[in-house]
Amino acid sequence: MASKYVYCSIKVTLMVVFLTTQVVLPDDDTPMPSDKTELGSWFQSNVGTLRKRKGSLDPKLVAAEEGAKVVKVMQDGSGEYKTISDALRSIPSGNTMRVILYIGPGNYHEKITVEKTKPFVTFYGKPGNMPNLTYDGTARQYGTVDSATLIVLSDYFVAANIIISNSAPRPDENSVGGQAVALRISGDKATFYNCELYGYQDTLLDDANRHFFKDCLIQGYVDYIFGSGKSLYVNCEIRTLGDEGFTFITAQARKNKQEDNGFSFVHCELTGTGSDTYLGRAWFGYSTVIFAYCNMANIFNKQAWSDNNHPEFDKTLYFGEYKNRGPGSDVRGRSPLAKQLSESEVKPYLGIGMIEGSKWILPPPTPKL
Repeated sequence: MASKYVYCSIKVTLMVVFLTTQVVLPDDDTPMPSDKTELGSWFQSNVGTLRKRKGSLDPKLVAAEEGAKVVKVMQDGSGEYKTISDALRSIPSGNTMRVILYIGPGNYHEKITVEKTKPFVTFYGKPGNMPNLTYDGTARQYGTVDSATLIVLSDYFVAANIIISNSAPRPDENSVGGQAVALRISGDKATFYNCELYGYQDTLLDDANRHFFKDCLIQGYVDYIFGSGKSLYVNCEIRTLGDEGFTFITAQARKNKQEDNGFSFVHCELTGTGSDTYLGRAWFGYSTVIFAYCNMANIFNKQAWSDNNHPEFDKTLYFGEYKNRGPGSDVRGRSPLAKQLSESEVKPYLGIGMIEGSKWILPPPTPKL
């Protein structure tokens, strides 16, 4: 990554900070509890069913959900389509109804794009036998942002029980163009439930707009969650493959005070290998990343954060931590760039109000076949 849309070299300049503008919580938003065992009840209270929330949800979302239909994608020929790409082509441009692609088990070796003109698309896999969407695109072939196995440009996208992977090999430290994205999410109001994302460098391009990730696994080793999204990650496993040299989890790309974006990780498990991982490094001068109530394994460099040799960012970048636990959460030796947040400072980033979720987040789909 070098700029938002030009990513060329493995030796990149990245960054992470804290929002300087105050987030206003909606009346119906409740911060997540400190006790992880209470997450289920918190979710049920804040993310009710369509039937209970018709009056508060986006009207066009309500209309789309009430007209939902299921399309089967089965490699054995028992569905309407054998490939995901063919199923997507069947959806008309300007689509206004929820279309649930029920994707059967197997490896789908496809490079997939959900076009901007096709909102309200759901990818649904069977829990316990999840389909794997995989491709081996790299920055050398496509440019970083277009190397993704799955590119989502449309709004109101949902994925549940889906594996998304980029099978390109781990880049050599002296190579150029080895970045390989698994998922690029650019559309607004997207949700991901129980999904697994696999890659090495740049696994998840959380590119732009509002997103909600819950109960997901994201794996990589360099800047593997990056971009200008405004996203909330809840109860996710963030797994770092840190056996070789410096490793960095985040590279959030907020560029100025006027931009409204950032990443918040709440009640996540930070696992992996190695002992020299950083929570994030500086890309642009106003990036925002917060870790709250997370369980951190003993894989981190003591400083945990880096300005990536950009001291001019130091007064504006912000790395926030709040009541994390585990051996990697020890703040002794932390970079002076890191801020240990107060309750009032972290509160706006502990609920779905951060991403205006009360208007569009619905529980995981349960399609009727």
